[in-house]
Amino acid sequence: MKLIESVRRTIRRFGLLPRDIRVVVALSGGADSVALLFALREMAAADGFALAGAAHLNHQLRGAEADADEEFCRRLAGELDVPLDVERLDVAALAGAAGVSLEQAAHDARHQFFARAASRADASVVAVAHTKNDQAETFLLRLLRGAGPRGLSGMHARSGLVVRPFIDTSRAEVRAFLQAGRISFREDATNDDRAIPRNRVRHELIPFLEARFSPGIIGVLDREAAIAREDAEYLDAAATAAAAALMTITAAGVELPIEAIVAHPPAIARRVIRGAQQIASGGRFTGFDAVDAVLAFAVSNSAGPIDLPGHRVNRRGDTLVLTSSLPPRRHRHRGAPRHARGGPGSSRAVAMGVNAQPHFSYALDIPGQVHVPEAACAISADVGTVPPGQSPAQLWRLAGRSDEAILEASGLTGPLAVRNRRPGDRFRPLGLRGRKTLQDLFVDAKVERARRDVTPVVVDAAGQIIWVAGHALAEAFRVTDRTKAVVILKRLPV
Repeated sequence: MKLIESVRRTIRRFGLLPRDIRVVVALSGGADSVALLFALREMAAADGFALAGAAHLNHQLRGAEADADEEFCRRLAGELDVPLDVERLDVAALAGAAGVSLEQAAHDARHQFFARAASRADASVVAVAHTKNDQAETFLLRLLRGAGPRGLSGMHARSGLVVRPFIDTSRAEVRAFLQAGRISFREDATNDDRAIPRNRVRHELIPFLEARFSPGIIGVLDREAAIAREDAEYLDAAATAAAAALMTITAAGVELPIEAIVAHPPAIARRVIRGAQQIASGGRFTGFDAVDAVLAFAVSNSAGPIDLPGHRVNRRGDTLVLTSSLPPRRHRHRGAPRHARGGPGSSRAVAMGVNAQPHFSYALDIPGQVHVPEAACAISADVGTVPPGQSPAQLWRLAGRSDEAILEASGLTGPLAVRNRRPGDRFRPLGLRGRKTLQDLFVDAKVERARRDVTPVVVDAAGQIIWVAGHALAEAFRVTDRTKAVVILKRLPV
């Protein structure tokens, strides 16, 4: 069948479901997720992976309709003899408590549920039913919001625990598959609510583009997302190298040489400037206008200052100086901090007292890589399977005092973040019986004070410490004899 072959090509192209892996299908009851459940159930035996079950989260946002969706999923799973994991969460209450939008709260709740469901099913991945149409809609939504190449790159075929076998499959192919098999599904009435931006794009903008400009607009937008993804990866890598050469982190903030910055192409200069702004502002979001304001200031004759969200920019001779405009943080250590150019452990190292370094935090996709200028390094995350012939003990050794850590993929709750330490940080290092503060870990490991506040710490969406780069992996994420899929974290020099 056409859809099955399309999905099989996608799975092989991206290595989504290697042999012997166990997968859970995220089942909402809608057309796409129902089709995905049937497709993977049909493919499992021949393709060598195991369908471990399905997972349904009742968001409790649509009253009786949400309950009917849950009942439909229970009935369908029973008919197919597929184990179903169900949870009910009051997402509206979660949004209110966290002070975030319903959309964000629902997204976070789903991904946390996926991690729990995968763990209970002893599965390594959760398959979601995003299609090529969803990718096109995401591209347009982000384009309308002014996103750059990274935002326009859309959804990855694999991101942490989540895999997307339908990412190369159109919604029309999904409906044809369901119709051919006379397979029923649930219709979500909120998908027709034009007050929701995605629905306006789906029901108004894309049909208009198809009718008036290009009948194949879905494929065009999907291709544009792929191009943007490749461009973003290249530009980010180039900017990482440029930032390592240009950026000076001091006790007061960040310094950039004007002549060298403006000599770079704007695509690189903007990325370097944005990184400097995030450091100076303590990790605040920095939009295009704020970045462009600094670039314009660099080529002007103005002495400044210019005030931007969370930071101020001045000119000192031929140097841009970015400093925080946030209230100063208290710290216990007296005396002026020493500083020099560059990253820890080099002649450009920043030597600061505890708490002198502003907080930093950067999102880390899986797969993906993020530049951490404060630590003069990059942190990468990739996916894989347990290397043949290697025992868990052999893999554990990579996590301690190493620039690489291999960890259990099914326990991760994305998205990940790379940050520096926070007051009160505690976790259970691999091999220890109890929990330990990061402060004690650094003291015991004889880490210089100047390096403690810039050591990258990788955390999951719930804020749990996963890996203290170069020092310790958390016990909760250790590889076991039952591990099928792993995430590989690396600290890379820049």
